[in-house]
Amino acid sequence: MNANDTTRKRYRSYLRMERGMSQNSVEAYEQDLDKLFSYCHEHGVNPLEATFDDLQAFVYEQFNKTSNSRTQARILSGVRSFYRFLLYKNERDDDPSELLESPRKELHLPQVLSLEEVNRLAEAVDLSTAEGHRNRAIIEMLYGSGLRVSELVGLLLSDIYREEGYMIVRGKGSKQRLVPISPVADKWFMYWLEDRSHLKIKPGAADIAFLNRYGGQLTRAMVFTIIKRLAEKAGIHKVISPHTLRHSFATHLLQNGADLRIIQQLLGHEQITTTEIYTHLDIQDLRQVIMQYHPANRD
Repeated sequence: MNANDTTRKRYRSYLRMERGMSQNSVEAYEQDLDKLFSYCHEHGVNPLEATFDDLQAFVYEQFNKTSNSRTQARILSGVRSFYRFLLYKNERDDDPSELLESPRKELHLPQVLSLEEVNRLAEAVDLSTAEGHRNRAIIEMLYGSGLRVSELVGLLLSDIYREEGYMIVRGKGSKQRLVPISPVADKWFMYWLEDRSHLKIKPGAADIAFLNRYGGQLTRAMVFTIIKRLAEKAGIHKVISPHTLRHSFATHLLQNGADLRIIQQLLGHEQITTTEIYTHLDIQDLRQVIMQYHPANRD
């Protein structure tokens, strides 16, 4: 019995004994877990090490196979339950399913900001506060380089080469990739470095790029809070997160003619199928343009 089989056996026991689920419910969860494991096997991913991007691509694939909202909700619930179990049993130190979106009646695609909304979000930062330059740099890094929030908070000063205009990003499975730093992001990061130099930095955090006000490593939860508050201040009514800026980065590149393989490399996707989500976004945008502007669709 391999590690995956052992974990699944323990998960079944957890559902029955600790969560008190009925036999039918357990079987339904296991059927959806079969689909997840098959998807991961097909794409060369260890399900115990799957990332948010892996799970999102799986969920979108399943949602596109069925329009039944109850089935979609069950699939989502099953995925979340499994990864919460792994976190609970200390088999993972994070929950990659926590940001998965709930099913909607429309085509299930990532939420994306327009360029105008991105600008509003950035301009909502109060630069007069002690965290102002840091927060603006965070926005520009997430949108300008397409970083995951975990990659942002784990970014090291020693991995940033400002003069050369790139940084080393440590992504899934500690795999490294080179990501360009946009001139705008570099400008605001430079301002943040000046503010950072005045902080009393905690032991072990000297090489961490983004710090909290107490000189410790910034958490993912704090970045979520920052983005949420800025969105409210900017009057953006979409449900967004740091990952929305990553989606917007990829979508805007594609819309402006960037090659899908290049976007895949920039995002750190192992499989091109994950990146292909953004082609669906682009097609949806094109359809909206046709419906709005083509004379055949006028009343």
